[in-house]
Amino acid sequence: MVRESAKCLTPDRRHGITTTLKMVINISMHKRASEQLAAYLTGKGLKSTHQRDRILRIFVDAGRHVSAEELYARVRKAQPGIGYATVYRTLRLLAGAGMAEERRFEDGFTRYEYKASDGGHHDHLICTRCGEIVEFENGRIEALQEDVARRRGFQVQSHKLEIYGLCRSCQGRKQKQQTAL
Repeated sequence: MVRESAKCLTPDRRHGITTTLKMVINISMHKRASEQLAAYLTGKGLKSTHQRDRILRIFVDAGRHVSAEELYARVRKAQPGIGYATVYRTLRLLAGAGMAEERRFEDGFTRYEYKASDGGHHDHLICTRCGEIVEFENGRIEALQEDVARRRGFQVQSHKLEIYGLCRSCQGRKQKQQTAL
């Protein structure tokens, strides 16, 4: 994932390299996303609109899983004239274009995550107390899943791995509560 790779770079704050690099990555990501959406819309005979472009930019910048309501709140701050229905329809359009992946976790809420055209597969750790969602990649897990499918003659089309539990922060709170009793 481009965004994760950028976070792993050693910062050189004296020269603003990290900030500049993040800006370059975001500009590049926005440009690719805009081009991908424009191609999809053209193929469907739909128009590109300023509202769709603005929603896409805000969605990409969110950098995390967002519900339609959360995205609408972000969009409303930046552009109050865009309504909830437009945000929701645009999210569905982005999903149809393969740019947004709809996720339904155990809490029952539908969230969307930006799916970069060059982004790799990842899995999720989900905290059952605070709702934090952590993305991770692990080649050994992927290889094991492929091996199991191959041995059973199963052709995998897609898969998802969601691990539910308590994040480090919530574990700490739980221990403090137990100690206080």
